[in-house]
Amino acid sequence: MYVGTLSFDLLLGDVRSLKEKRSVVRPIVAELQRKHAVSAAETGGQDLHRRAEIGLAAVSGDTGHLTDVLDRCERLVAARPEVELLSVRRRLHSDED
Repeated sequence: MYVGTLSFDLLLGDVRSLKEKRSVVRPIVAELQRKHAVSAAETGGQDLHRRAEIGLAAVSGDTGHLTDVLDRCERLVAARPEVELLSVRRRLHSDED
């Protein structure tokens, strides 16, 4: 069994309130969950208006499949015009770790 995680550090566009921030972050999280069957959530920067951290995790029996899913998730977030992807941290764990 392999577990892959991604942590996205995002700079949001013209956001002036936490309510506007939620309207940007929630659709990204929902799309990741819907399109790629991963667990995703806003995991950091909840009190900052223009910054967000989104974390996700996926489980697979095959590292190739897991890497493909993580790559597709990263491309999806990077392609969103309303956010700037500042950094991505990727980790792969096996049940032998």
